[in-house]
Amino acid sequence: MPIKNPFKKQAIMTEKDTQTPEQEPTLPEQETMQESEAQPPMEPDVRRRALETAQKELEEMRSNYLYLMSDFETFKRNASRERLDLIQTASRELMTALLPVLDDFDRAAKSDGGLPEGVALVHHKLLNILQTKGLRPVEIQPGDEFNADTQEAVAEIPAASEEARGKIVDVLEKGFFLGDRIIRFAKVVVGK
Repeated sequence: MPIKNPFKKQAIMTEKDTQTPEQEPTLPEQETMQESEAQPPMEPDVRRRALETAQKELEEMRSNYLYLMSDFETFKRNASRERLDLIQTASRELMTALLPVLDDFDRAAKSDGGLPEGVALVHHKLLNILQTKGLRPVEIQPGDEFNADTQEAVAEIPAASEEARGKIVDVLEKGFFLGDRIIRFAKVVVGK
């Protein structure tokens, strides 16, 4: 594609200024004719192809921009969700490690002697602290329907009646949630 010479018109104008009175001044139509003769006009086909190429490049750039923006938004959303999950479950390992201690407290409380008053206060305080951090027990009792989402059947015993089939007979170990996620399934005995 030929490039126009921006200095050409200026050169023609300076020629006009330096003309002597004997010279015949050129008319504006003649100037434009001289310019058009000096620079060949761009063919319409070439212009159309150049325009189409430029439009395709613009469309490609626009679609690349939209893809990048979409990817960035997805990245921000995922990073935010992961950060929130990390905050909610940051203490998961610690909570899981403390659950056997809670089980031991519960077993000691159910024994014949029970817990001395001071130890019962420590147990209660530990349980309250863990609950404020998002720990909560899976609420189940004997006679409830077995739910594999929150419970693990460690044994099956013959049911005393037809109604007891598929129901919890005994709870061996409590299950716990940390936030909305289960960190330990309840261990139960189910009637079959």
